[in-house]
Amino acid sequence: MENLLEIRHMRKAFDELGVLRDISLTVKKGEVVSIIGPSGSGKSTLLRCATLLENMDGGSLSYLGHTVCRPEGDAAGDSVYVPKKELRKFHRCFGLVFQNFNLFPHYSVLKNIVDAPVRVAGIPKKEAEETARSLLAQLGLEDKADAYPCQLSGGQQQRVSIARALALKPEILFFDEPTSALDPELTGEVLKVIRQLAKEHMTMIIVTHEMSFAREVSDRIIFMEDGLIQEEGTPEELFHSSKERVQEFIGKLAAS
Repeated sequence: MENLLEIRHMRKAFDELGVLRDISLTVKKGEVVSIIGPSGSGKSTLLRCATLLENMDGGSLSYLGHTVCRPEGDAAGDSVYVPKKELRKFHRCFGLVFQNFNLFPHYSVLKNIVDAPVRVAGIPKKEAEETARSLLAQLGLEDKADAYPCQLSGGQQQRVSIARALALKPEILFFDEPTSALDPELTGEVLKVIRQLAKEHMTMIIVTHEMSFAREVSDRIIFMEDGLIQEEGTPEELFHSSKERVQEFIGKLAAS
């Protein structure tokens, strides 16, 4: 399997506080990778750097073997990005689903999904609408195309967010704690969709606190703390880790 995403020695600081200190990660096509760890460990910042919402301070990033940024000079140098025009094409590689949905409140569900394919990717409106309606049907929302976000439950809004991310036909989907804003019943709706995507071999990186879900759906789980990957392996390896800190973290969440 080819490497879809490759991160080497990623660093990121805010106000001189090192949030990501040295992150290296490779994700192959069709893999599902869950990232777990305490609040403040850098999980969301890792996703924001990988999806170009934040610039890395150091290290390299590539999609499908194509460089997005690399260190200038020696390996410890600042990351230098490819020109903006070239950078735009990388946005087609990924989709990002936020924990707070981030839907446009003044757009209908259909327009929320169609907007980026038409404006960013130049897909004809009719084709974009057909894709959007097909995705809504797939996610059990075919009757919500003309509704507005405020008329939907949290679980429905998050499913619309997933449809919007899928509309650009990305190579990889990133989820930043997609169920943290939902109650347990609505959480089940969203996890069901992600499970189905995993069955369809969609490449995904999922930041989550849902331990049993991570164990069930992941090919690999990464435990992050203090801006570093402290341990990674298969779900069985992580859940039977000999590291006390990993066991303590998993045990606390599993018990909550």
